[in-house]
Amino acid sequence: MPGNSLRILVLENDSFQRVVAVNMFRSLGCHEVFEASDGSEALAVLQQVGVVDIAVCDLQMEGMDGLAFLRRAAKSGQVKSIIVSSALSADLRRAAHQIIGLLGLDLLGDVGKPLYAEALEPLLEKFQGTGARVNTPDAEVQLACEDEVRQALVMQQLQAWYQPKFDLQTGEVCGVEVLCRWLHPSKGILPPAVFLPVLERCGLMDELLFAQLDQGLSLQEQARVQGFPLNMAFNLQTAQLANGQLTYTLKGVLARYATQGSRLTFELTETGLLQAPAASLENLVRLRMMGCRLSIDDFGAGYSSLQRLCQLPFNEIKLDGEFVRNLEHEPRCEAAISSALALGKSLGMSVVVEGIETEAQFLRLQAMGCLEGQGYWFARPMSGPDLLSWLQQREMDVAC
Repeated sequence: MPGNSLRILVLENDSFQRVVAVNMFRSLGCHEVFEASDGSEALAVLQQVGVVDIAVCDLQMEGMDGLAFLRRAAKSGQVKSIIVSSALSADLRRAAHQIIGLLGLDLLGDVGKPLYAEALEPLLEKFQGTGARVNTPDAEVQLACEDEVRQALVMQQLQAWYQPKFDLQTGEVCGVEVLCRWLHPSKGILPPAVFLPVLERCGLMDELLFAQLDQGLSLQEQARVQGFPLNMAFNLQTAQLANGQLTYTLKGVLARYATQGSRLTFELTETGLLQAPAASLENLVRLRMMGCRLSIDDFGAGYSSLQRLCQLPFNEIKLDGEFVRNLEHEPRCEAAISSALALGKSLGMSVVVEGIETEAQFLRLQAMGCLEGQGYWFARPMSGPDLLSWLQQREMDVAC
């Protein structure tokens, strides 16, 4: 049974469906299942029983509705994950998904109505496999202090990590995205959320970029010698484009490693690009003149002006992973991905789909004609030495 140790709260307006849901969870091995008919009752239950692992939440109810409950639950930190169970239309449920994310809650899944054990069981297994965190103030990311971050940069504790990109049709590795992790001497591996905001506030993003370029290009050469030519994709903030020395410094780095700009991609989020000043546009053009590829990252997450985007010198669209996460349950997401593929083709831009986490997503995207993608289904971010070992092991597995 997948749910032996889980604590479940069923928030359902209809009494019959509520009884069915409670019995269903118990049949799946959940011994502690609580119930409520509206948001107010659910909050009272939480006050009495404490934190629950999963709240199965209807959205439209008499009294306090599901949205109000979610807002209150996010503040109290008494719910670890949410399963949406609602008869509302798909577009309204998808909007609710966005609200859940903005509230900082973990959306485990959307099972619609009526409930089926076949849909719930894998979600219980998913929760136990990922160990969803409790959304409490203590669990919020604590930013490191400025002095410590500055020292970490000087001591080269901020290390480049790499997540492979794949050709979805052939399965071959076609490049890597360069990310960053803090190898803290006493706290272990720390995520970017701990230190990136500090670097931004202190104006140190350029120093981080060029440190990552040094690490990435060194690894790129090692991989090339071993027979693995990799394009390296570096994240670049829109504000960094205002640096008039950006491309000149980059040319010096490329010369030092005797490599070409065509082996690099720079990923920029679309936020801020639409109002980019002339100096920023000049740098974009210079990067393309150097042979570098330019990718619009998280495309679709902002409010794109297609006319403006068509005027910018990008040659790659990187589609936001939110579309893939809802691909199997939301027809509009499939339509959006298809539209992005068509847009990319008409503009002569390649399209990379990120956030691929399941085989079903991969197979659907492959059938839709997607050519490139990345996500945990293929490979998680890894250190440089681990990447080289992973590439070698993968080659041996393919040979066998």
